[in-house]
Amino acid sequence: MGPDVVKAYLKTLPSSPGVYRMIDVQSEVLYVGKAKNLRKRVASYTKLGGHSNRIQRMIAAIAQMVFITTNTETEALLLEANLIKKLKPRYNVIMRDDKSFPYILITGNHPFPQIMKHRGARGNKGQFFGPFASAGAVNRTLNTLQRVFLLRSCTDSVFNNRSRPCLLYQIKRCSAPCVEMIDRQAYQTLLDEATAFLQGKSQRMQKNLSKLMEEASTNLDFEQAAVYRDRIRALTTIQAHQGINPQHMDEADVFAAYGEGGQTCIQVFFFRAGQNWGNRAYFPLHGKTQESATVLDSFIAQFYDNKPPPKRILLSHTIPNQAILAEALSEKADRKVTVSAPRRGERRELVEHALKNAREALARRLAESDSQRRLLEMVAQTFDLDRPPERIEVYDNSHISGAKAVGSMIVSGPDGFMKNQYRKFNIRSQEITPGDDYGMMREVLTRRFSQLIKNEDAGLLEPTAPDKAQAKKQTQWPDLVLIDGGAGQLSVAQQIFADLGVDQVALASIAKGPDRNAGREQFFVPGRQPFTLEPKSPVLYYLQRLRDEAHRFAIGSHRVRRKMALTTSPLDDVPGIGAKRKRALLHHFGSARSVKQAGLSDLKAVEGISESIAKRIYDFFQDDR
Repeated sequence: MGPDVVKAYLKTLPSSPGVYRMIDVQSEVLYVGKAKNLRKRVASYTKLGGHSNRIQRMIAAIAQMVFITTNTETEALLLEANLIKKLKPRYNVIMRDDKSFPYILITGNHPFPQIMKHRGARGNKGQFFGPFASAGAVNRTLNTLQRVFLLRSCTDSVFNNRSRPCLLYQIKRCSAPCVEMIDRQAYQTLLDEATAFLQGKSQRMQKNLSKLMEEASTNLDFEQAAVYRDRIRALTTIQAHQGINPQHMDEADVFAAYGEGGQTCIQVFFFRAGQNWGNRAYFPLHGKTQESATVLDSFIAQFYDNKPPPKRILLSHTIPNQAILAEALSEKADRKVTVSAPRRGERRELVEHALKNAREALARRLAESDSQRRLLEMVAQTFDLDRPPERIEVYDNSHISGAKAVGSMIVSGPDGFMKNQYRKFNIRSQEITPGDDYGMMREVLTRRFSQLIKNEDAGLLEPTAPDKAQAKKQTQWPDLVLIDGGAGQLSVAQQIFADLGVDQVALASIAKGPDRNAGREQFFVPGRQPFTLEPKSPVLYYLQRLRDEAHRFAIGSHRVRRKMALTTSPLDDVPGIGAKRKRALLHHFGSARSVKQAGLSDLKAVEGISESIAKRIYDFFQDDR
């Protein structure tokens, strides 16, 4: 174990660049690292001395190592970032909240291009502008572009089937090219102006619009002058909302890291076309003693793993792999990308602004964490727990007269709601009477905790499985289970726990008070009399939030299932009936109900339906009846 395991690998390790993985006895990846010289780098782990306590614990836990050699250190850096995001090792800096960023797309496959919000792979034809920090930033910009340039936002199918202008034309948000209210040349002019605006040429456009407004006014065309005036106002509005804007830099991402209390906030600002296109705060997972520069170094490589880098990246700290990172990103982008930590001038002002935002965001998060910790301590006191719960699971059901019943589980902990661990349970049992809340709760809890026991007995997935981290989350046991309901629901949960042998999980239920008034909820705990909390108690508000979130998630899941049911047909379940035959049957009979009631001879009369297929359809619905 530990250093001895590492020493055994040194004998055969090459001195080439590469990536290494450290794995413990449970086959869990502890750490992923890259090296210019694998032999020299791995040799530093052959002794426990000279490392922090955290790294010493990691070395002591090593049971095996896996190596991948690469041609260059640049390749090793990119591979390391990819593996860290995929495997999420315990001792690496982990970037959380890795959602794709939204872009603005002007389509390129239509005579009258559409302007739209786009998220995900950039495979569509057209021009992309972004990234924007949030969907809200994109929506505000799109709103302005509609008011200023009157470009269409409807889909091609809607465009092709319009016979008269839509409401957007009436409120002066579209030029209605769908019904030829504008010709192709004039629309192209608006499109060129919108592109120029998104490329940062808004000042030049504004001067041109001012000139056109004066000319229209001189010619007594006051209606057209008012149109130009409104466009100028819209441009001025969006420029006023940009906040801090660089004067001599058109494209850059600014990263600022601020650490305190064992946590780090990294603020990322996006500047494109000389405009501020928003910012986002990240709180990466890392060891409490790691320096901000080290955290930032690992974070940036992961950040650009699935995103195109800009021409320039500005940092608040000089990072260890700065030169190799610039080389790797340049290779990925197929153009030069500079990475620097400016010390003076406008660029330093941008970094300082981002650093201030990082400091304030971390202060808010630490305050929220402290408040959340105190709330969890109060929850522990309320339900007589030995310690504050790290994981609370809340369960609820949703249905309409028993139809399309769905159970839900939401999860909360020290960092708030853990939405990536929510689960929904489509009620499967045919033996449950429609509307039987007890029966539905029995099925949900049985499935959840039976799976937990099964996973615990079987262990986690193999170390090479890409979804191992997600599997580990699903095998975590809750400290407290909260049921939305009264004594009846609690009794069902107690019986399930007894049958499965679950005795280490605290159990409680929350029931609405008289007249369903918030603030008068009753709480039920095994072995205690029902009790209420003070109406203005912070822990009561917290438990209400948990209950309401479970209710919201249950209703949302039920609505999705109900909506899906509206778009399905009984014909979908008939073996051998594809889209073409289904279309022929519906065209012939008019509805799926008529197909179900049709005789064998009527089915054979449908074009494309052979005698054997007609017999199969007839028998299917006869058996169903």
